[in-house]
Amino acid sequence: MTILIIVILVFIIIYYSARKRNPGRNGERIVANRLRKLESDRFRTINDVLILTGEGYSQIDHIVVSVKGLFVIETKNYSGRIYGNENAEYWTEYKYRQKYSFRNPIKQNWAHIYALKHVLLNYQNIKYHSIIVLVGDPLFERSYSGGSIVNENQLSSAIKDNEIEESLSLREVKDIIEELARLNLKDKEARREHILQVQKHVNERKLKESNLICPRCGGSLVVRNGPYGKFYGCSNYPKCRYKLSYDD
Repeated sequence: MTILIIVILVFIIIYYSARKRNPGRNGERIVANRLRKLESDRFRTINDVLILTGEGYSQIDHIVVSVKGLFVIETKNYSGRIYGNENAEYWTEYKYRQKYSFRNPIKQNWAHIYALKHVLLNYQNIKYHSIIVLVGDPLFERSYSGGSIVNENQLSSAIKDNEIEESLSLREVKDIIEELARLNLKDKEARREHILQVQKHVNERKLKESNLICPRCGGSLVVRNGPYGKFYGCSNYPKCRYKLSYDD
């Protein structure tokens, strides 16, 4: 009995350690389970989609293909206080007196929509809807001009309970799901290449930022004063609106 208890405790520790190491994947699983309950002829879901366009790989957490169009969903798993706005390059999570920066999910998701438009050229009547799901009950919730930011409990309503007009037939819903399944790259090497591509981009950005060079246009990052304190802004403003948080 003692050995069995030890084995169970070890399993629990390993399980929760794995969850802590990969909160993003855990958030995606939570959202995938929510979306599974929507499944019908009118709402079809595909998760963890990796597609290749002329500009590289694009990994999309969830896509709901429905008679109302495509709901492109980006999942973020945070539980602290989130600060960010629609135009910022990065958002910040404050948790336990620590600060973590992550890419603005709004801009990230619009890049996904752009990639989908590129590979679904045969379906000109598709309407695309961006949804950001914040899992973990962070202190942040609002709408923006191009879509919605919701928590996991609001996701179903954001997709079903709205006044969006139907734009696709049931046949088109089925065809688009099949096309996305065909385009979805399952090859491990392709997914590894995507991860390396993302990491390379992150490293290049961090190197430029550390030298106060704007990663977007190559201008200088200079200290500016805003309503919430100091920040680094691009010297080519207003043509370039890149921002970086300022640490004293």
